[in-house]
Amino acid sequence: MKRLAIVLSVLALAACDRQPEGQPIVRTQLGDAVPTENAPDASPTDAPEDAPQVVSACSDVTFENIPLTHCVADPAQHRIVTRLGEAGSGPFRSLAAFADTVDKNTIAFAMNAGMYGDDIKPIGYYVEDGERLKELNRADGPGNFHMKPNGVFYGTGGSWSVLSADRFFSSVRDRPNFGTQSGPMLVIDGKLHPDFQDDGPSRAVRNGVGVSADGKAHFVISNASISFGQFARYFRDELKTPNALFLDGNVSSLWDPATNRLDRGLIGPMIVVTRREVAE
Repeated sequence: MKRLAIVLSVLALAACDRQPEGQPIVRTQLGDAVPTENAPDASPTDAPEDAPQVVSACSDVTFENIPLTHCVADPAQHRIVTRLGEAGSGPFRSLAAFADTVDKNTIAFAMNAGMYGDDIKPIGYYVEDGERLKELNRADGPGNFHMKPNGVFYGTGGSWSVLSADRFFSSVRDRPNFGTQSGPMLVIDGKLHPDFQDDGPSRAVRNGVGVSADGKAHFVISNASISFGQFARYFRDELKTPNALFLDGNVSSLWDPATNRLDRGLIGPMIVVTRREVAE
């Protein structure tokens, strides 16, 4: 019994290590009164022994001593859509609620897709299945979303891009099939956001997206608190994405069915990456 108590104590301490640390500045204007807990659900799911093994699109990496999870969407293998909720039912509010509505075998991974207001709806540009539900937000204001330049992640078919909001406004004429606005930009034309320090005091669990020269979309979520400078450098220096966009912090969540990871917490819009060979 003494040995069992020691094991349980160690497990409890390990679980505590997954909680966000520091005093991040994110989402101060977006309903911070609602507490969130995004520790991944690491418990394995029972499956038949002869079930096919699905290779995850995500992998764990370490950058500047910070653990990250890096997920890749390949246009040759995946489709990307945005999802907020089911028609007539309001927003899903969590990845777990969304997971209950789909066949997980069709899902490569899903992640929160940007900032939202008290109604859990996007505060910036948002397009789902070609329908624009929120116009581009170019207003000034407080918080990370308004740390200009902010930007838009968008695409149609297998063509995906990240652009600053101003460039998106001036150059994109056709409505994409999906789109989500957030901020700030992490990388702009190969340079870090001008307001970032190398390793500033704002620390949070964060996620973002960038598109590399080969057209692949790279989604990254930190598994510990990280500064904006560190997070942006990973996209610029390791992933070589000329433009990258911060999606959110503290509420950052990932669902990876292949590894049974399902982070729990309140989110608004989400990005869903599906497998082409299953969806078609």
